[in-house]
Amino acid sequence: MVSCWSNAAEARDGPSGVIDIAAARLPTAIAELSEEAGVSIGAEGRLPDLPTPAIHGRMSVAKALSRLLRGTGYVARRVGSTAWRIEKAAVRRNHGSAKEAGQVVLAPGAVAAEPIVVTASKRSSTLDDLPMAVAVVQLDRNQADMPTSGTAVIAGQTEGFAMTSLGPGRNRMYLRGVADSPFTGETQSTVAVLLDETRLTFSAPDPDIRLVDVERVEVLKGPQGSLYGTGALGGIYHVVTHRADLDDSSLAVSASADNVAHGGTGLSGSAIGNLPIVRGAAALRLVGYSADEAGWLDTGDRRDSNSSQLLGARANLAVEPGGGWRADLSGLIQLLESRDSRYVYSPGARVRPAQQSEPHDNDVRHLAARLTRKGDGADITLSTGMTWHEVDDTLDATVGAGGFGVASPSLFKDERAYRLWDSEARIDGGWGRWRWLIGLSHVEARQDATPQLQSFTGPTLIIDDNRRETHETALFGDVSIPLGRSWNLDAGARLFRSSTKETHRLLAGPATTRRNRNGITPSVALSWKPRPNELIFIRYASAYRQGDSDVRPGGEIIALKSDELETLEAGWRRSIGQDAHLVIGLFASRWSNLQSDMLLDNGLIESGNAGDARILGAEVSADAQLGADFRLEGGANFTNARLVRNMLGTDLDDRRLPVVPRFAARAKLTQYFTLAGEGAQISAAVRYVGPQRLSFDPDIDRPMGSYFETRIEAQARLGRFRISAAADNLIGGSYDNFAFGNSLRFATTRQYTPQRPASVSIGLMTEF
Repeated sequence: MVSCWSNAAEARDGPSGVIDIAAARLPTAIAELSEEAGVSIGAEGRLPDLPTPAIHGRMSVAKALSRLLRGTGYVARRVGSTAWRIEKAAVRRNHGSAKEAGQVVLAPGAVAAEPIVVTASKRSSTLDDLPMAVAVVQLDRNQADMPTSGTAVIAGQTEGFAMTSLGPGRNRMYLRGVADSPFTGETQSTVAVLLDETRLTFSAPDPDIRLVDVERVEVLKGPQGSLYGTGALGGIYHVVTHRADLDDSSLAVSASADNVAHGGTGLSGSAIGNLPIVRGAAALRLVGYSADEAGWLDTGDRRDSNSSQLLGARANLAVEPGGGWRADLSGLIQLLESRDSRYVYSPGARVRPAQQSEPHDNDVRHLAARLTRKGDGADITLSTGMTWHEVDDTLDATVGAGGFGVASPSLFKDERAYRLWDSEARIDGGWGRWRWLIGLSHVEARQDATPQLQSFTGPTLIIDDNRRETHETALFGDVSIPLGRSWNLDAGARLFRSSTKETHRLLAGPATTRRNRNGITPSVALSWKPRPNELIFIRYASAYRQGDSDVRPGGEIIALKSDELETLEAGWRRSIGQDAHLVIGLFASRWSNLQSDMLLDNGLIESGNAGDARILGAEVSADAQLGADFRLEGGANFTNARLVRNMLGTDLDDRRLPVVPRFAARAKLTQYFTLAGEGAQISAAVRYVGPQRLSFDPDIDRPMGSYFETRIEAQARLGRFRISAAADNLIGGSYDNFAFGNSLRFATTRQYTPQRPASVSIGLMTEF
């Protein structure tokens, strides 16, 4: 007798997909895997009614079967492109060793589990072999379907990831203490945001791309100048989306609602569709999502004034003509509008006096094309992408703007338009055990900024009119050289030419500055693999950021020094079986001529060189399966980031860099079980963010941080539907997580940004 659970379609997520199976009996777990992965799984006779552990994460069918069958006396053999057969394993008996007695040996032809692959390193590298600090966050089914999942979800699961808290689409992100300023000025970002192969940002705030239908997010920590050039001082935030599946048609729809204490109700939904046009050769994948996110802050008689609205869509058209070639044409549009700011004037408050509303828009439009060839020889990647990014801020100017000579000032509007063209051609291959990569890159970035002050009664005053264009052309490469059986040397470098042209329209007429720079940013790493599941490495890396320019109150244009960052890091990764992992990292960075956006007495923001900084830190993260039903994961980091040379022209009692918490820690416990014969899970998570400071300037510095984030979440599968429920901030904390909101009012009134109040949400998802 042969029992078989069948679904002839290819797995929706390709060779590896997100598998989410609760602890269950073996026949039930195998049936669930067959349905989720879209493969046929057969067995000789009836499978034993044995308990199996819960499994969750992005993995191949081979790895999922390996985990489910561990210790059962069975192994799985692949017998077709979408077919597997479960068989009894050969058993080796060694009477001289109790440890080896009963050891299961994989049957010939059984397929081994696939490791996690990282692509942000510009070539597909397994996480187990990559000699640099990297975090890979693989989203669960609930996170990947709900448009409420954004950058904050990744920050909460990544050690050394810090953000400001101005609100959606207004924040800046920092990695491993590389934080230059809490204020959003004209200085280029320290972390580059990438969508698949191309950049989305250059000097704009984080667009908070929602993670609907995203496969994973890769975070490269530390300077990445040898791979990415300018603007990668802190690292890379790389969003990897699901590409169109050429074989399988699918449709997934989700909807959710949440209610916030002291606030309103929010609604959101998404739809993900995949349609083969020519099966096996061409397909189209479409993603759409929308959200009305509830506010919880009352301003005068405006209740829940800080609500926001989100609308987004992505498309991917893929064609495989044969010969290992694949062409992808992709597009993204995301429109994010916050109706008001979220700061208050007293600690823990949820209300503030009546004032002008302060809306914010962050709109992104992105087109990209990619042509790749995968084969037995060298792999080729050609990519180009264009981004149109508009960021508009509005502030109440009725207080703090009197010094500009405008009668009855009402609103301060800062409208910025960013254009970014990122193109690259690269090829990577190998000579025996040697691996190499070489590429050519060209980036063009333009920023137009027009801050202006509007009056109730008089004309509008244009504060500044700034146009900046940056071009960078670079040749980069990397080579990996084996040194014996377990040692490896990896060396890379980027040879670049960068030019910046900046025009300020002053009262006396336009003034233009030009700056050129040629240079090289190297990296080198030495790694040791004492065993296949362990990696120990030490790495040196560097990056630079082109010097900015700024206009002083008298009209003088000041050219700033370019800043450079060098980091020496050491890391240890260890897998303990297939169900436990440990990662430890140590790092020391030297940051020269740190550029910072600083707040002036009149409420405007200017750029300047703050000095030299030193950053020391340590990180640890771990996860482990506890028996068949529980999984524990967590992490912690410590960062000591401070100025060691002061160029600010004022005495500093506290030299810590802004925004970076001195330490942070997180933990999450998940239990897997069955409910009405279906898989279910419940998890509890807590995160502590340690003390932070706002600014270098002692006159405007404010303490913040030292707060807890909590979340309880449950998920269950009920037939064709998956239902989820969650509760956040259960303790009702209202601690200050960012002591800033309005630059014009900042000098006269303390400002606080309280945590989002307690909230509950429920979601429903189904697939066709």
